[in-house]
Amino acid sequence: MSDARTPLLAQHLTGILNDALCLVPENQALVIYDAEAPLTRLVTEAYRIALPQARFLAFETVAQDEIKSLFNEMNAGDLVVLIQSMNFRLNEFRIRLELFQRGLKTIEHTHLKRMSADQEEIYIQALEYDAGYYRPLGNALKKRLDTAQNIIVECAGMKLVYAGAMEPAKLNIGDYSEMKNVGGTFPIGEVFTEPQNLQAVNGDALVFAFAGDDHLIRTYTPFPVTIRDGVLTAPNAPMEFQTLLEKVRQDEPTTVREFGLGLNRAMSKHRVVNDITAFERQQGLHLSIGAKHAIYAKPGFHRKHGRYHVDIFVDVERILIDEETIYQNGQFQLKEII
Repeated sequence: MSDARTPLLAQHLTGILNDALCLVPENQALVIYDAEAPLTRLVTEAYRIALPQARFLAFETVAQDEIKSLFNEMNAGDLVVLIQSMNFRLNEFRIRLELFQRGLKTIEHTHLKRMSADQEEIYIQALEYDAGYYRPLGNALKKRLDTAQNIIVECAGMKLVYAGAMEPAKLNIGDYSEMKNVGGTFPIGEVFTEPQNLQAVNGDALVFAFAGDDHLIRTYTPFPVTIRDGVLTAPNAPMEFQTLLEKVRQDEPTTVREFGLGLNRAMSKHRVVNDITAFERQQGLHLSIGAKHAIYAKPGFHRKHGRYHVDIFVDVERILIDEETIYQNGQFQLKEII
């Protein structure tokens, strides 16, 4: 029985294919999927509409060597779509890295099994690609962050202050024109950085959600956290969060690293999906706790030895960059996009 949501989802996927990946008719397309989760099956059916000429393969019915040989037969600029209830494993073969090395465009949908039935609608909406929103906003935020000397995050009377410069911000806005690799994990919508001086972060904030050991989102009534010289403590947090912090401390300090601005308007404090890979794109602010943030090199933080990158979601009221309000009332307010 067909799902009434399939045509809209196919429309969103077509937007990604045309406007983000700039797929052209001469490009081959290969879709590899599984049928374990309801959302995986729904996304696969929508791709059959969006990519009618593509070859579709059920992952569990194809030998691993055959999948690798199919990749080898494709040409640079062709597309591979991976639709996964969790993650496909090909022994030590790192699929996305190998696809990018071959110059193949890539779309990954991962961990779809983690989404509950009532979250499927949110996930579908999150896949809508609006280039006229993501690109101007993402580039404007990058410009602010790359020149920032002071960032203030306000939460119900609390203030968290970033004093000093930030690292060059990275964009995940569906614009690959200046990038070597085309594609990635969807849904998208994020601009992220971290302080050049990790100790220059001080103050207090409220947290409404965080990712657990199983990479699933936990939501709570907003609770306070304190950051001093870049290290987070939370003595009044829920026990589950305190236990998570203690686990991190057994191996490394609870350092605050990532400063992530999510742009995806389909997800928010009131519109949550379980999977951290998707939800970190939610419109608002998330930070990471722990030594692991491989994008940026820091003295004393080995890129391969950091164990933890725990995402926490800030119940933010306002964000100011060099005294300019860039986020308030649940949305970004840069003058270029208003």
